[in-house]
Amino acid sequence: MDPITFEVMRSSFEYTCERMSRVLKRSAFSPLIVDMVDFSNAIADTSGDLVGQSANCPVHLGAMHFSAKVSIEKYGVENLSEGDIIVLNDPYQGGTHTNDVTLTAPVFSDGQLIGFGITRAHWTDVGGQGGGTHIAAEGLRIPPVKLADRGVLNEELISIMRASSRVPQHVDGDLRAQIGALKAADSEMKRLAERYGVETLAVAMAEVQDYTERMTRTAIERIPDGVYEAEEYADTDGFSNEPIRLKVKLTVSGDRIGVDFAGTDPMAKGAINSPLANTTSAVYYSLKAFLQPDAPPNHGMYRSIDISVPEGSWLNSQWPAPTIGCTTVAAAKVGAAIWEAMALAVPDLAIAPTNTECNWFMAGVDDGQGGQALYSELPPGGWGGTPFNDGMSVTIDPLGNCTNLPIEVGELLFPVEYESIEFLADTGGAGRQRGGLGQQFQIKWLGQAALTMSCSRTLTGSPGVNDGAASPPQLLSKIDGNGTREVIGGFDEQGEWKSCVIANHPFAAGEAFLLEATGGGGWGSPLEREPEKVLDDVLDGLVSVEGARDDYGVVISDGTIDLDATGALRNPD
Repeated sequence: MDPITFEVMRSSFEYTCERMSRVLKRSAFSPLIVDMVDFSNAIADTSGDLVGQSANCPVHLGAMHFSAKVSIEKYGVENLSEGDIIVLNDPYQGGTHTNDVTLTAPVFSDGQLIGFGITRAHWTDVGGQGGGTHIAAEGLRIPPVKLADRGVLNEELISIMRASSRVPQHVDGDLRAQIGALKAADSEMKRLAERYGVETLAVAMAEVQDYTERMTRTAIERIPDGVYEAEEYADTDGFSNEPIRLKVKLTVSGDRIGVDFAGTDPMAKGAINSPLANTTSAVYYSLKAFLQPDAPPNHGMYRSIDISVPEGSWLNSQWPAPTIGCTTVAAAKVGAAIWEAMALAVPDLAIAPTNTECNWFMAGVDDGQGGQALYSELPPGGWGGTPFNDGMSVTIDPLGNCTNLPIEVGELLFPVEYESIEFLADTGGAGRQRGGLGQQFQIKWLGQAALTMSCSRTLTGSPGVNDGAASPPQLLSKIDGNGTREVIGGFDEQGEWKSCVIANHPFAAGEAFLLEATGGGGWGSPLEREPEKVLDDVLDGLVSVEGARDDYGVVISDGTIDLDATGALRNPD
């Protein structure tokens, strides 16, 4: 294919997915989709391999082809027709957790299959309360089944979805918004086939994957051959006080990378387990930054990465293990471990791990009218330092391009009152390049509430790389109407640690929830940071005077640097 046609087709694949996302965001009902952008869209070739995707949630995108392939295999390509849509959310059949609902639809041109549209969105509620030891506690689990047959919707299935949810109006609106996204994919892919021909379209789909594969292999060849290992831990699964270990070994050989999780702990009792699709997706997006960020994101990247995850481990869990925390806790831990291993392979390009692992929670709130409002938030922490910059502050984890809920929307739609959202000083890991800051996030419940959340980084903060320091641990607290504070997750004042995986923790009206989110790890030795930068951080309120002295060896008095004292601290010999 000539370069101009190739680039037109590649851009068209990307545009198709972007249009899908615009349609979905503008027509969905739930704030999780409309305001927080917790969804993803992609198109695939006739085998179900991704050829284009929108800039949505990486943890979705690397797993969506699993859902598409399972859906295709269930019915067989030869049995699919124009207007068919297959839906699933089963974590053990290509899904992640039950709230992520994936729709796959074949696209035909003049009766010939030319590809598939795929859309995945996090639904506010599919039933269940979470926090259990069996996946049945996490709501309706849908195996691949036809939502539409030749354009006719399966209204009985939709009625079951509605009946299983506490917000059936969101089921109606979000489901039809996803169908709208598939229609956008259908029209754009048909347009390409009509303009360039079915054969040219097929060639372009193959060549764009080959192009990405070549770019990825070239990038891998620049990494020194060797074996690089790292470990990470989930603080808890909600039932055990023992951390849950993750072990990864990266083997770089020529133009291939092997990713082996041998030595990882067995399935957890609580709901942090990760099905294979989710773990695989986390591997892909974690390596993307180190390989070829500018390559078109598609299946071609996956061809040069060999992944081995022990079956029955908490990163390759089997039914009936609960998985509701897989996209935040498990995926974030996989990403952090891979970044730490890559720091050994290419220290000059290393990125310190991030912290946004407290970034999903839901509370059932009494709406004052006998009903229940389901309120979700994504309060992020900070990213780690890089070779070139300080880490980003209060930014969603690499697993998602989502956002927190706007304050105005939250207070308009739910019985909550936001009391504080602000940078939290000294939460970025110290380093030559400082970790980004976490935040103080406090909301007050205006009705009875039950808080459920998955969290980590409460035992230790985000680790640094290249002699960078870790950030401090984060903390979860309840504040009663009199202002009395009680730690409900993390270390309390007596040094006792409390579980940060919380299920249905009760709050009375007028009580507040406080998250003191930590930041990212530091990059490089803190004593190599320019004193003037430390002074700027102090003046901006990002680092305290005490933190400047203790972490960076910089003594600040009356807004200026005490050069003599600073020199003594930085050169103790």
